[in-house]
Amino acid sequence: MAPRKRSLIMAVLIGFVAFAPRHTYGFPPYRLTDADTAAPWTVEGRLGLFRIERDRRHSAYSSPLLRVNLGLPRDVELISEFEYRPDEGRVADAAIGFKWIPLMRRLSVGVETLALLPVSHKHHGAGVESSLLTTLRIDPLRVHVNAGGFYDARPVTSEHGWRGGILLEGQWGSFRPGIEVFAKQIVVQPVQVLLGPGVIVDVGPFDVRVGVHVGLTRDAANVTPSLWVTSKVPIP
Repeated sequence: MAPRKRSLIMAVLIGFVAFAPRHTYGFPPYRLTDADTAAPWTVEGRLGLFRIERDRRHSAYSSPLLRVNLGLPRDVELISEFEYRPDEGRVADAAIGFKWIPLMRRLSVGVETLALLPVSHKHHGAGVESSLLTTLRIDPLRVHVNAGGFYDARPVTSEHGWRGGILLEGQWGSFRPGIEVFAKQIVVQPVQVLLGPGVIVDVGPFDVRVGVHVGLTRDAANVTPSLWVTSKVPIP
């Protein structure tokens, strides 16, 4: 590998650690992710301009939200995630990890595993989250199914549980509308279920991504809109 490429890769990896959520959002504007990876030696940047979580008692505002991924050969992708809460003046979430898709066919199957990084000086705990990923391609539709578990020692009381769901996407020209049903449960707490329509619009050098999640159960947030812009940059 050329020295310049090695230097660029090291810079990206350092960026992952320096700028790399409690429970992650790998495929914005959706909560679920696809069984696919970035092309080898391509950096994917996804910038969340805002996400607002509103329930009966309060609203939580996050901005910016950052996803930086690096595609590697053999269908591997390095992942970093970062979220900031300006209303509280703190980092809300940070994670680094990888996605590996050993079966890349019409039906793709793989795994995504993330290390949940400490985000508070008071609580130095960390965590891990891992999911089995599948994607079925029936043009022009894509069906993504995720199922996995998590352990998070960062809150005052450690949390563990499961998360998963199904996402249906279509592609018509530059528009990719989709809708997902996402569920998550922290053990001993009620299940949270969300319905999330969204759309990804290709506008040339970047995508615009908009989504709105609506809570279907009492303990889920009432409504969560988000807005993202994304782009890809091949490493020379």
